[in-house]
Amino acid sequence: MTRSLRDKSVIVVGAGLAGLTAAVELQKQGMAVTLLEGQERVGGRVLTIRDGFVDGQYAEAGAEFIDEDHEEICRLIRSLRLRLTPVLREGFGFALSSGGRVRRLSGDGMWKRLAEQLAPMIRAYRLSEQRWDGRVAAELGARSVAEWMKSRRLSKELREMLVGLRGFFLADPADLSLLSLVDQVASGSPGKGGMYRIAGGNDRLPEGLAAMLSDRLLLRHEVLAISRSKQSVRVRVRAGSQESWLRADYVILAIPATKIRTLDITPALPPEQAAAFSTLRYGPVTKVLLQFDRRFWKRRNQPLAYGTNLPIGALWDANEQQKGRQGILCLMAGGQASRATRTLASRTGSAGLVQTLRWLGAPGKQAVAMRMVTWERNQWIRGGYAVFGPGFDPKLRSWLARPCGRLFFAGEHTSLRWQGYMNGAVESGFRAAAEIQADIRFR
Repeated sequence: MTRSLRDKSVIVVGAGLAGLTAAVELQKQGMAVTLLEGQERVGGRVLTIRDGFVDGQYAEAGAEFIDEDHEEICRLIRSLRLRLTPVLREGFGFALSSGGRVRRLSGDGMWKRLAEQLAPMIRAYRLSEQRWDGRVAAELGARSVAEWMKSRRLSKELREMLVGLRGFFLADPADLSLLSLVDQVASGSPGKGGMYRIAGGNDRLPEGLAAMLSDRLLLRHEVLAISRSKQSVRVRVRAGSQESWLRADYVILAIPATKIRTLDITPALPPEQAAAFSTLRYGPVTKVLLQFDRRFWKRRNQPLAYGTNLPIGALWDANEQQKGRQGILCLMAGGQASRATRTLASRTGSAGLVQTLRWLGAPGKQAVAMRMVTWERNQWIRGGYAVFGPGFDPKLRSWLARPCGRLFFAGEHTSLRWQGYMNGAVESGFRAAAEIQADIRFR
């Protein structure tokens, strides 16, 4: 620890995983930290639902999976002496509906078929070192997946799969850039290795980090404006009916782009950075947690998770690691499926949703319990996670993470490799903390 760090202060805005990680890391280095969160809880898009289910079962209504190669979050989990539980060992399959019939297909097989169709673009993208500021990315980023589909003679199954990927990307083919699809396939199919949840609930991670900050964490404190100078940063905060200004040497904005673009920032961000935040979309998503009196979806040698082109989106066993005869099934309806699922649930309750699961062996009765969370209706987030659509200029992506004077940025949307994952949020928090430390030493 150096004296220069002990003499400095930082305000972190947003108590999701990115903000919590950055705040704890900088506090460890001796900086005076204040963490501001507009909501009445920590965790951001990590939300474990514990009430309303039989026999004390619980499930994740927000961020859920940790992959075996998510190094930063795994290291952080170990440091808090938490434990990971392996889940969905058979990976994801695809359940594709056509003509009233649902066919189950191999996940690996479908991803391989898609990779073959994208092969020339994947090669060009890799030759360009997967850069988002070059001509290859510009061409791919300007086209939607839907436009590419129209130009190709794809099989019916591949077309259905591409619709079903809205349960992963949170965007339908018309709203997803071809670059995003090529980038994902070039990196490998998702969930290829082991997948995990945190034993006891994913919210144990943000709660554990928050406990380390004690009274330096201020809930129900909404940031309204930021005033920057060469010497410091001032933040206007509203807590209840009171507004005040706080000052620090540095500020980290660890909040979604949907909130950053509502802030009054003076002097204004560079035009490229402002454009990056203003044009970045967040995918609509509704997660439905259905508890049943038995796990009817369990079959020998069959996956416990499927991507589907059904209006309910993707689905998986949400608590296979928990005891009890009952089980919880998660429906993750991304893109246009979010509205469709919400509408069906409002009209028919769980019964209508259960009817869409008959192909999975669902019983002809309502679920024991149902909980539903629609993330685009959350005023602090307005969506699930960042989506790079054809309206986003790829060369602006680096601006999402680029410091602006004493103002720094974190969040899953700033991560290049792990965007959309909890690991991306954690990694970005560590990055922002490292950048501030480097800035202090450099000055």
